[in-house]
Amino acid sequence: MSDDARSRLLEELSVVSRRYIASYALFNQAVADHLGLHPTDLQCLNLLTLEGGPVTTGRIAELTGLTTGSATRLVDRLERAGYVVRERDPGDRRRVLVTTVPERAAEFGRVWERLGGGWIALFDDLDDDQLALFIDHMRRTTEFSAQQAARLRAGEAPQGPVGP
Repeated sequence: MSDDARSRLLEELSVVSRRYIASYALFNQAVADHLGLHPTDLQCLNLLTLEGGPVTTGRIAELTGLTTGSATRLVDRLERAGYVVRERDPGDRRRVLVTTVPERAAEFGRVWERLGGGWIALFDDLDDDQLALFIDHMRRTTEFSAQQAARLRAGEAPQGPVGP
C-alpha cells in the first residue's frame, strides 16, 4: 500500500473514530435518560456489574477515574436510585462495600440487552480472526483511553502513541 493510500485510510479512520465515539456518548446519554441516571452513573453501574461482587468506594474511584469524594457522591446517587446498597464488610467492619441490588442490576441488564441486542449481529459475517482483531482493538483502545484520561486529570497534555 502506498504512503498516500495509507494516509487517506488513517484520515478516514480518524473521522470514523470520532463519529463512533460521539455516537456511543449520545447512546449512553439516551440510556441514562431512560433509566433516570447521569451518564457517568450509568457507566459506573455498568462497571459494577462487570466486577462480579461488592467493591469499595475507593475501587469505584479507580474504575471511573473520579476522586474518592466524587465517587462517594456517585454512590449516593446510585443508592438513592435503588441500584446499589452500602454494607459493612463482614471481614473488616471498618470497610464499607458497595453492592448492586440484584433486581435493579437485572433490570439494567434487560434494558441494555433490548437496546444493544442487535449489536452482536453486526459481527455475524466476521470470521474468528476478524473478531479477535476487534477484541484486541477494543482492549488497546480501552487502555489508551484510560491513560489519556489519567493524563488529562493530572493536568498533563494528552499524548499520541509513540511511532516506530
